[in-house]
Amino acid sequence: MPEPSVIQVVGAALFALAVIHTFSTRFFEHLARIQPSHAGIWHLLGEVEVVFGFWAMVLVLFMFGALGREQAISYIDSRNFTEPMFVFAIMVVAGTRPILQFAGAAVHGVAALMPVKRGMAVYFLVLSLVPLLGSFITEPAAMTLAALMLRDSLFSRPVSARLKYATVGVLFVNISIGGTLTTFAAPPVLMVATTWNWDTWFMMLNFGWKAAIAVLFNALAAMLFFRSELGPMGTPDPARPAPVPLFMLVVHLAFLTAVVVFAHHASIFMGLFLFFLGFSTAYERYQNPLILREALLVAFFLAGLVVLGGMQQWWLQPVLMAMDTTSVFFGAAALTAITDNAALTYLGSLVQGLTQEFKVALVAGAVTGGGLTVIANAPNPAGVAILRGSFEENTIHPLGLLLAALAPTLVAVLAFRLL
Repeated sequence: MPEPSVIQVVGAALFALAVIHTFSTRFFEHLARIQPSHAGIWHLLGEVEVVFGFWAMVLVLFMFGALGREQAISYIDSRNFTEPMFVFAIMVVAGTRPILQFAGAAVHGVAALMPVKRGMAVYFLVLSLVPLLGSFITEPAAMTLAALMLRDSLFSRPVSARLKYATVGVLFVNISIGGTLTTFAAPPVLMVATTWNWDTWFMMLNFGWKAAIAVLFNALAAMLFFRSELGPMGTPDPARPAPVPLFMLVVHLAFLTAVVVFAHHASIFMGLFLFFLGFSTAYERYQNPLILREALLVAFFLAGLVVLGGMQQWWLQPVLMAMDTTSVFFGAAALTAITDNAALTYLGSLVQGLTQEFKVALVAGAVTGGGLTVIANAPNPAGVAILRGSFEENTIHPLGLLLAALAPTLVAVLAFRLL
């Protein structure tokens, strides 16, 4: 393996600092309280969504100083920012009142057919049906819907912190594996599907049914364990606005579908999104405030991950390729906790001559570990941005998320390795 350049070593060091920073956001919130004169900057650095964007800025400034303007700009231009832009657009569209009312009505309609209390049924469906729906509307859209439904019903009531963390852990794991029924919805699958000639039938045969079993089991276990606290999920919100007209729902669903269909063509879906902003402004009386701030923060996080992640191939790829089929599954699951799972599978797609068994193990491991940390899977920052206000100090502690996600991750491991 060739010796890494100075820029690559600095990029790896800054990436490590960003990971440490991710687990230390509560420390910066503490600094904001004890140093009120500088509370603004400490609050900024305490935002999980700001972490990778901040350290990416440090890397770019270093590149400008060390390599010069042309090479620094050339590196930024070589990065693909389609995914951050898509997540921004889909979060805003999926988080609108018409889409949420439609999704809520569908979930409550199915819940009415289930032989359990309404609150338990709705909770189960939010953690199972919505993540599996992510295979068709994309994982970021599913995360946005599920997180907003949880925030506005269960998490807005006085429930235990244990329930909140366990719910987020199950949600993140289920979203990560629930998008594997198709080839276009989960970023780590999308990165390899065309290169390896995987189609939807292949995904269903090798991933989808196993993922569905794990998703249903995780949701069922969480529902049964916390059944005594789930009553609010089935209680209608007395302040709920009146249903939107049918034409508004149809137009919003059309925009959502169009953004998903053109998810890999930024110039098209961003044009659609700008048109959508104009439409939503024209009919503002049928809208909740758009989640523009949350979506922008998530996009900033993912863009920073793209910039920093581009400097990690020199050490990540040899680590992955030195593993056998079994070790690559567990290695990918572990590495996903400290880097984006789509980056891992993309690196694998660059290697020629891999066996089909190795490819399947790599992708299965990458999606299995996708719920362990906020950086493990692209939709996770969206969930954090929406739900963190419901937690103490407006923070979802990374260690709490890691511990909460271990049990559902183990279920995913058993599903992909034993079934």
